[in-house]
Parts: sequence; C-alpha cells; structure tokens
Amino acid sequence: MSAVKRRKQKLGAGDRAFNIVLGGLTAVSVVVILYPLIFVLVASISDPMEIFQGNVWLWPKGFNLEAYKQVFRNGDIFTGYKNTLIYTVVGTLVTIIITFSAAYPLSRKKLYGRSKLMGFFLFTMFFSGGMIPTYLMVKNLGLYNTMWAVILVGTVSVYNIIVARTFMQNTIPEELYEAASMDGCGDIRVFFKMVLPLSAPILAVLVLFYGVNFWNSYFNGLIYLSERSAYPLQMFLREILLNNMADSMIDTAGMDISKFMVGESIKYAVIIVSSVPMLVLYPFLQKFFVKGVMIGAVKG
Repeated sequence: MSAVKRRKQKLGAGDRAFNIVLGGLTAVSVVVILYPLIFVLVASISDPMEIFQGNVWLWPKGFNLEAYKQVFRNGDIFTGYKNTLIYTVVGTLVTIIITFSAAYPLSRKKLYGRSKLMGFFLFTMFFSGGMIPTYLMVKNLGLYNTMWAVILVGTVSVYNIIVARTFMQNTIPEELYEAASMDGCGDIRVFFKMVLPLSAPILAVLVLFYGVNFWNSYFNGLIYLSERSAYPLQMFLREILLNNMADSMIDTAGMDISKFMVGESIKYAVIIVSSVPMLVLYPFLQKFFVKGVMIGAVKG
C-alpha cells in the first residue's frame, strides 16, 4: 500500500472536509487573482466593440492590435523604458545598500541606544515634512530635474528596514557572530562574508519590493522633472492615455465611435506594456519571496 493511500485512510471525515473546503477557497482565490490579469491581456488584443458590448471574458474576440500600435507609435515609449530601467536598477541598488546598512547594526544587541534609534525610525513612518518642504529641499540641493530627484526622494521604507532587521535577528544566531569574532573578523567583514549570504531570501524580497516601486513610480517624475528626455515610462503612458481620452471625447462629439473604442482599448494596452517586465521578473524571485516574507514577517 502506498504512502498516499495510508495517509488518506488515516484522515478522518473532518480532516477530509477541511481539505475540500481549503482546496475550494484556494481555487477561488486563484481565480480572483488571475482573472483580472487575464481579462486585461485579452481585452488589449480584442475588438474594442466586443469589449464595449461585454462579450469578452476569457478569450479574445476580433483579434486587434490597434491599441498597441497607438502606444508604440509614440517614440517616447522607448525613451521612457530606458529611463525607467535606469531609475529602477540604480534606485534599487541605492535603497538596498541603505536598507541593509541600517538593518544590520539595528539587529545587533551590542549597538548602544538601538531602541532609541528604532524609535526615531518609527517616528518617520507617521510624520513627514510634507510635499512643499520636500520640493523646496530638492530644489535647494540642486537635485531638481535630475535622476537623483526621482531616486532619493522617499528612498528607504522604514517598514522594509524593520523586516530586514527582524530577519537577521531571527535567522542568524548570535553564536555565529561570536565564532566570527574569535576568528578575528570585524563588523564589516562579518556583514559582507556572513550576513549578506545568509540574508539572500530577504534580499530577494526587498529587491522585488523596491524594483516594483521604482518601475511603477510616476509621481516623483511628475513633481521633480520638467525635461521630457528624463521622464520615466509611466509618465509617457499616462500622457498617451490622457491624450487618447481627450481625443476620444472630441471624436465622440463628432460621432466617430471607432476612435472612441480604440481609446478605451488603449487603457488595457497601457497596463500590459507597463506591467510585463515586472511579471516576467517575479517568477525568478518567487521562491525567495515566499521564504523571506514568512521569516521576516515575525516581528518578535
């Protein structure tokens, strides 16, 4: 008798019922999460009239790529991709360095006054200078209309520092630090040779968090950038969407319904164009993501 059959025989009626309910809830959750993504993809390549009439569900109807043609017809799209890629890579690198540089000392019991420092960090989670003082500071520092205005404003999340600190506290035993100290390792060598390799799961999680944040960010570009050559991708996509909505309203007044429908379809194409890179990246970090969140979520 196989192990699976023996395991099934040991399960009582209550356990089987629980497994069925749990499986059903999981299936419903998967559908609720995946269906919007599938619908957006299908709607972006379907006939706009079919979408308007509510005939599109799971499969495209009236295959149509006009929305993507309208999006990529704008040459600024590739400039936006390039800028956003730079902002995402450089910004994620900077934020990861700062986050781990703060999380490591806060995780060490020998750091004098770490509870007060932690209180200072927590204070910034609830109170900030506001938009106007931040804008004036950026301008006075000479960062306005530069890449660093997009990257440095709101660079670090205190929540992510807490997650990284808690991961180090709960995952790396104090005995390892003592052994490294007896071998003559200083804090810098311990950090690079021991802490960082052992923190690979939470590192992958934070890379994903920060990367998605920079990739989707447009507000800093809207406030601190005035030259189109420096705009991130989201700014150009927002511009395309707003322009097509305005053109569609004008065309609707002139009874040109086809252009209005294409304007509606562009909404879905814009979502796909902006989301695909992050959707491609996620599967490669998923195994680290699950492990890192489960361990780092313990705030004890």
